[in-house]
Amino acid sequence: MTLETILPPERVLYDVPGGSKKRVLEFFSTFIAQNTPSLDSQEVFSRLIGRERLGSTGIGNGVAIPHARSPHCSAPIAGFLKLAEPVDFDAIDGDPVDLVFVLLVPEEADDTHLALLGQVATIMSEAETRQQLRKSASQRELLELITSKIREKSAP
Repeated sequence: MTLETILPPERVLYDVPGGSKKRVLEFFSTFIAQNTPSLDSQEVFSRLIGRERLGSTGIGNGVAIPHARSPHCSAPIAGFLKLAEPVDFDAIDGDPVDLVFVLLVPEEADDTHLALLGQVATIMSEAETRQQLRKSASQRELLELITSKIREKSAP
């Protein structure tokens, strides 16, 4: 399973209103529940916020990878959000976050979700990639860029 298979074009969101970490997670929870009938927005939000209480998923350099397990999730689900304005995410480096990669995995997820998190971290660890994502001027440009980076990193 690769990131590309779990991140369809409609889940790459451009210019998402931020405001706060809580609002970003609420926005994603509502968005994903509208597009995935088995998911409940409150339950998704509760799980994402619960994970944040264990420690921020803000990994630094303006990037966050909020993730959680869900009993109503039959396969991993990803979403990528480029925020209109950076928000405080309690990131490890203290910098505000504007690139958010969300990952929901089944409750009984094994090492698959760790591998997916690793793929996201690898892609987002490159300064040039982050800079290009931030410069993207449309949803289409953002989608093409993130897809090409995922393909590049998952190529054998």
